[in-house]
Amino acid sequence: MSKPNPANRLYSKDHEWLKDNGDGTATVGITDYAQEMLTDIVFVELPDIGKKVTQGEPMAVVESVKSVSDVYAPVSGEIMETNKILEETPELINQDAFGEGWIAKIRLTDPQEMKSLLDASNYEKLIQEEKN
Repeated sequence: MSKPNPANRLYSKDHEWLKDNGDGTATVGITDYAQEMLTDIVFVELPDIGKKVTQGEPMAVVESVKSVSDVYAPVSGEIMETNKILEETPELINQDAFGEGWIAKIRLTDPQEMKSLLDASNYEKLIQEEKN
């Protein structure tokens, strides 16, 4: 069963989450629902530090026992930091998608893009629509 989606994050329709760090950067990961659909994650290809990413474009890759999936940038910006622990322990995403399983930190180039993302309740509605 998926964990509740934290209210202090924004969500993309592609099942990424974004947490505004309040300093022009945001932490990004995939949602608990996404990791549940992927099942056991065995590999994460992290983006390069300094890479410029565009909202809606692939920025990382998550490989599970059943599929390989792109992780899309929920906002445009520059990769400032990546969660190197995932290189050795990719299953952290399965265990703690909203916490220790974060993927990257992005310096936002256009904070206005966050307005296009969903809040927790609207993301929950999206999940319910997908399940039906």
